[in-house]
Amino acid sequence: MSFWDPRNVPPYPPARYTKDEPEVSAWLKRGDEPPDYDSFGLVKYHYLANQQQTNGDYGLYRVDISPQGGGPGPHFHRAMSEAFFVLSGTVRLYDGNDWRDGNQGDFLYVPPAGSTASAMRPMRRRRC
Repeated sequence: MSFWDPRNVPPYPPARYTKDEPEVSAWLKRGDEPPDYDSFGLVKYHYLANQQQTNGDYGLYRVDISPQGGGPGPHFHRAMSEAFFVLSGTVRLYDGNDWRDGNQGDFLYVPPAGSTASAMRPMRRRRC
């Protein structure tokens, strides 16, 4: 049995907000809202939190991919990382050397400058 050890927890980042009282700034994005971008019904993008809404901290998107849908070819990003949490189905990710399958519950991460591509071979609908 292993016990939680507070010495193994990474340090908390420095404070960016220094006022004594919290802001009233939380918001909600409903899961049943239509997609923000629909690629002919093959891939649907839901922008859950974009760069403008998070003051550049991050972007979070839900992507619904039909069995006939695909992903981008080999590429890399100079300014951002990519992270994928597979909600259902299988997403194939190219890591620069090999194809890796991410299945339901898996997390895939590509750091800035990391070579990546995603491929969607015909199968059931995927969500990430």
